[in-house]
Amino acid sequence: MAHSKIYADDTLVLFTDLQAGIADLPLTIPTARLQKSVLALAKLAKLFGLPAIVSAVPGQDGKPATIMPEISAGLGELPTYYRTTTDSFDDVAIKEAIAATGRKTILISGVATEVAVQLPALSGSDLGYRIFIVIDAVGGISERTEDAALRRITQAGASTVSVATLAGELAGDFREPKGQQAIKILFDLASGE
Repeated sequence: MAHSKIYADDTLVLFTDLQAGIADLPLTIPTARLQKSVLALAKLAKLFGLPAIVSAVPGQDGKPATIMPEISAGLGELPTYYRTTTDSFDDVAIKEAIAATGRKTILISGVATEVAVQLPALSGSDLGYRIFIVIDAVGGISERTEDAALRRITQAGASTVSVATLAGELAGDFREPKGQQAIKILFDLASGE
């Protein structure tokens, strides 16, 4: 069952470290592609009523982080939960916010896959959550270290999913308005726009 379908009524999205100074570092995905995938994921979250939690670390100067604007473009303004650890589950407020949703499936999007994505994926799996890494909405430091992180994550029982697969899976019947909107998000993601 750990790798079964994703259902909107049991799913939330955790965006982690998608902020200036971090999100522009990954070498495993072009920044424009990451931004496009994050926007599509945020739009799907809004369309299907998936709660979203934004987790970040304070800037090196101690000031609030500048969060990737694609999240608010797709979902509207959300609070940012600041943490002082690499694992979002180590922060009590974030852990409580996740639990408060009552949902047991977490889609994780963020940078770097090796740290801010991997560690909450492992902790979430240990806590009994179904974890899916949104593979085209994460970025790693290097292909080799990202591959190692993804292997460790899947060995812990988590899975990967793409934004495209997620759009198709949640779309359901294409004759329904939400299905049509989800497929439009999929086409927008696949297009060169």
